[in-house]
Amino acid sequence: MKNKASAPLPGRPVRGSRSGRPLMAALDLFGRRGTLRIIWELREATLTFRALQDAAETNPALLNTRLKELREAALVAHIGDGYALTALGRELLKAFEPLSKWATKWANAREAKKD
Repeated sequence: MKNKASAPLPGRPVRGSRSGRPLMAALDLFGRRGTLRIIWELREATLTFRALQDAAETNPALLNTRLKELREAALVAHIGDGYALTALGRELLKAFEPLSKWATKWANAREAKKD
């Protein structure tokens, strides 16, 4: 039996892409249930497993799986008694800022269209 890698990573086939292009791998990773929430909850502080579980409102099995994937993707690290974003993970949050601004404009445009 083949040993399947848990995290979608560049260079490996991922959902929607046999090429494993970096953007497709990233979108596959971010689209997994709970992934973005975990990244969001780690934006300001290192959290223990239990604190992260409570903050992300998830179960331990899913959190364990996502943390393994995020660690393999080099976005999260286990530091001391908790988990924190790596430099690459913090850079990801900054990269999301333009998308967040666009999403707000999108929501406002849809709201204005209702009037």
